[in-house]
Amino acid sequence: MLEDAEWRKLAPLIEACRPRGKTPPQELRRTISAILWRHQNGAKWRAIPAEFGPWARAAQTFIRWARLGVWERLLRLAQHAGVQLGMTFLDGTSIRAHQKAAGAYRKGAHKLSGTGARRWAARAVALAQRPA
Repeated sequence: MLEDAEWRKLAPLIEACRPRGKTPPQELRRTISAILWRHQNGAKWRAIPAEFGPWARAAQTFIRWARLGVWERLLRLAQHAGVQLGMTFLDGTSIRAHQKAAGAYRKGAHKLSGTGARRWAARAVALAQRPA
């Protein structure tokens, strides 16, 4: 959970840039703590501990706010307010690409290989050279 001192700094910034809806968000401090925990640990949304509330609420809040640009506004406000931001490093050794990212063919797609085309070209040349 966020410490009281951290929340006192962060709460006014969040209130300034969060979207206004029909109903105010429930337990915003726990939800923000869950989002921060998830990103610090690199875990999946469903792995968020129960003490942070429902994982779906944290995931939904994060995704909605990302689409609305809330996180960018929050970072800009934090920098102007003098909040120190840490650095993040991403280690790409454990990231796997999807098979389609490596140029694999889709299921049911026709394979066009260079060797097949060369064979057909050689046959066409042979047929053209054959005396009638």
